[in-house]
Amino acid sequence: MTGGAAAEALPPIGWAQAYRLRLKRRQLLLKALRARRRLQPLQDRTAAIRPGAVLGFTVLRNEALRLPFFLDHYRALGVDHFLVADNGSDDGSADYLAAQPDVSLWQTGDSYLESRFGLDWLGWLLMRYGHGHWCLTADADELLVYNGHRQHGLRALTGWLEAQGRAGFGALMLDLYPEDHLGTQAYAAGQDPLEVIPWFDAGPYRSLRQHPRGNLWVQGGARERMFFADCPERSPTLNKLPLMKWNRRWAYTNSTHALLPRGLNGLYSGPGGAEPSGVLLHTKFLPEIVSKSEIEKQRGQHFTDPQAFDGYYDSLTAAPRLCHADAQLYTGTGQLESLGLMTPLPW
Repeated sequence: MTGGAAAEALPPIGWAQAYRLRLKRRQLLLKALRARRRLQPLQDRTAAIRPGAVLGFTVLRNEALRLPFFLDHYRALGVDHFLVADNGSDDGSADYLAAQPDVSLWQTGDSYLESRFGLDWLGWLLMRYGHGHWCLTADADELLVYNGHRQHGLRALTGWLEAQGRAGFGALMLDLYPEDHLGTQAYAAGQDPLEVIPWFDAGPYRSLRQHPRGNLWVQGGARERMFFADCPERSPTLNKLPLMKWNRRWAYTNSTHALLPRGLNGLYSGPGGAEPSGVLLHTKFLPEIVSKSEIEKQRGQHFTDPQAFDGYYDSLTAAPRLCHADAQLYTGTGQLESLGLMTPLPW
């Protein structure tokens, strides 16, 4: 299967740009190779990985509250084995993960920011263990859903994608939020987040294709409306390519928003696009967001220029109310399909 097969055809680029992108990809792969020395195995069960296994990859820090539902959600979808890089958790996340029979766990205390927001660690794990497998890469606050996902798990989806000659599957990251002010709800480990944060913005969302890499840039939605209305160009990127039939020569360049080789970015063209897609339900706004925002502001690990986002963290710490008159109450994937936020699938 070739990179970008059955994807949107991206505009051609010149040989000099193509050469620079190949060089960039090699540099990223080299960084990932070097990063392996910084990952200490805490529980290595990778010998249990079988040919054809669907693998889940994530980097996390202090996600003990989310992990039970996160793992159960993806187990139900059909992930066979999870490969996790823990960035120095001190809330019990590592102990919990190490006890799970389908999890292999590595830990590092290195800088999340200086590791390209964990991509160097993920890059090594994908390179070493993901080659030839369908790999689902998601943060602990992201839950992939697609039309019919409860009846047709990842094996059905990836089988259909392969039959279509497609190397991956894109998704819109959709922010969920509560009806009342942030931080005023109760959430217990293992609970479905949709019981606590079931509201979302149906739009507007806008998509722009970047040159020369061909990476998509989708923005809009709740966080832009609430926190970046005066500077929408700085609002979060909402497009992702979380599910890929991995090749060790590939590299994520910016979270799972974009990939090299560039042709892979044509696998998703955003809301309303023709390519098969799902939605990543983003559970960032569970009640702990208020206390976590103060901590993350002090750590300064989540943005290239952390001080430029102090106002964003201050706004979250003030526990605002994101819900508004046009908010949509989540009722299922059929609703997301009818709103144009994901595409129909053949079942």
